[in-house]
Parts: sequence; C-alpha cells; structure tokens
Amino acid sequence: MTVPRIKLTSLAHGGGCGCKLAPSVLQQLLADQPAAATFSQLLVGTETADDAAVWQLDQSTCIIATTDFFMPMVDDPFDFGRIAATNALSDVYAMGGKPIMALAILGMPVDKISTDAVREILKGGAAVCASAGIPVAGGHSIDCPEPVYGLAVIGTCRPEHVRRNSHAQAGDVLILTKPVGVGIYSAAIKRGELSPAGYSEMIATTTLLNKVGAELAQNAHVHALTDVTGFGVLGHTLEMARGADKSITIEADAVPLLTDAAALAQRGFLTGASHRNWSSYRDGIRWPDSLPEWRRHLLTDPQTSGGLLVSCDRAHADAILGLIRSQGHSAAGIIGGIEAGAPLVKVQG
Repeated sequence: MTVPRIKLTSLAHGGGCGCKLAPSVLQQLLADQPAAATFSQLLVGTETADDAAVWQLDQSTCIIATTDFFMPMVDDPFDFGRIAATNALSDVYAMGGKPIMALAILGMPVDKISTDAVREILKGGAAVCASAGIPVAGGHSIDCPEPVYGLAVIGTCRPEHVRRNSHAQAGDVLILTKPVGVGIYSAAIKRGELSPAGYSEMIATTTLLNKVGAELAQNAHVHALTDVTGFGVLGHTLEMARGADKSITIEADAVPLLTDAAALAQRGFLTGASHRNWSSYRDGIRWPDSLPEWRRHLLTDPQTSGGLLVSCDRAHADAILGLIRSQGHSAAGIIGGIEAGAPLVKVQG
C-alpha cells in the first residue's frame, strides 16, 4: 500500500521544543525524585535544570550524556531531521563538550507517513551528525500516533572545561548567540503565513550547530553556559539566575530577533508554549509596564535549536563576542548582565 504524502505538522499537536512540558509541570513531576548527589562522580545532574548530565570518568575525562526529541515544526522531512539533530547536539556543546556519537530516537505513525519520508528524516539527522564529525551509531524506533524524532548524544570534555548554567558571576555580561523567534515562525508555518525568505532564515538558524560552546568552555573568562530552547529567553535566564543565586537584567531592545518575529508577534502568531512559559515563571520575572504584551511573547517564545546564553567577564566580553561571531553566529550580542541580588530576571525596555 502506498501512503500518500502528508504535511508532517498536520500529524502533531505541537512542534519542536514547544512540545516541552511547562516548567511548572516539570517541577511537580521531579519534586520527589531521588537525589543523585550521593554519586560523587556525577558532576552535573538535575539539581539546577542544566542541559546534560556530566560524569567524571577519570582525572582528565568527563562523559556528557543527553537526549532530546520532539514532534515536527516543519513539513519537510529532511529539514525536520536536521533541526532535531542540531537541537539534540546543542546540549553537549552547552556543557562545554564535544559530541562523540549519537543514537536515534524514532516514533512514527506508520499508517500515515511513507517510508520515504521517514528515511528523509533519518538522513537529515545523519547529515547534521556527519557535519559534527560523529556517527549515528544505533537507536530505537516505535510505532506511535504522532511523528517523533531526536537523538541521545554522548560527548566528552575535560573536568575543568565543564560549564554549568549555575556559575554566572556578579559583574558578568550575558551574551545570546542566536536570534529569537523560532516558535513564532513555526506558528506562522502552521497557518501558511511564513514567507519563503522567513523559512530559509529559520532553517539557517535552527541547523547552525552550537559548536562554539566547546571553544568557549576553554576560556577561563566564560563562567556559565546554557542553551535557549523550549522555555524561551526568560525561562532559561531565570534558571541561570536561580542556579547562581544572582539577579540578571535583560535589555529587551538588545535581544536579537529573526527578521519578521516582531511583526508576526504583533499579528498574533504565538504558540501555546509561550503562554505556558509565562504562567510557569512569571513570579521570577520583573516585567516593566511600559513594554506591551507582544514584546513579552518574544522573550517567552519557545526556541527550537536556539542559541547559547553565555555569562562571561565584562572586561573580556568584546573578544568573546568576536569569537562567537567568527564561528557563524553573526546575530550574537550582549543582552544584559549579572549582579548580586535575589535570584530573578529584570527586564528593561
């Protein structure tokens, strides 16, 4: 039987990192989980909502382990595979490591999607892994009602190069390496309103590997790293603030945006995840009355394969920003700073 070609996004109730459970729900689910702190070699676990687990193997080697998967946010199978793989690899880079291999995670409604389309998804993921210099060494697949694809990724780094989301220091500046608005663009795709130029821009940013994270981790002036995904700029910045027990200020006008993100947000192209994000962490955010609601949705917009948040020494920020831009992150910019104070995020317009 031939399965007709069908839009991937029509088979999923959500897409990309917008599929993530709301932060408040996730906190409830993890509230009574056993602590992993008794394992002395586990350098990073679940304690600060960091990007990946880190296990110290010996004096010179740490193993980084992570997994990430989601439903499609685009209809092209090859692009879906590329985006999902880039997003999964990012967690290793965000910890300061380099990936060494990946395992595929695949769930497909086999009665609704053709084998050719599934092969294209897998090819897209494999192509990204090849560009990262690693193999897809295996995986697991199931038949499920909605299409799901992602990777489990293993990486390595030296112990001194591990970069947590919780080590931001007072006096640091905060750099964001990619523009914001992926969730807004995906909402426009669902409604057939994203231009071809907008689609190309979205694919370019979501398939740009965060390799620079491994290089940044070797710089002693870079104190903390995390990547921006489903909880948006505000959510992941708040995790950084809470982990470091510091106050972080974000300059709303300094946050880089995809070209049409602001215009589309004003037209109501928003995701349900944006609303869930704000409901979950609004108590930790100081939002000025002078900024309209659509501006807030830009900073709560769920990012799929988003950029890195980099907390670094102010005196060396220009050199670090130059390095980031030289690695293909042309939109990277300083968006705020870290200071002593209650662990919250203050937005300035």
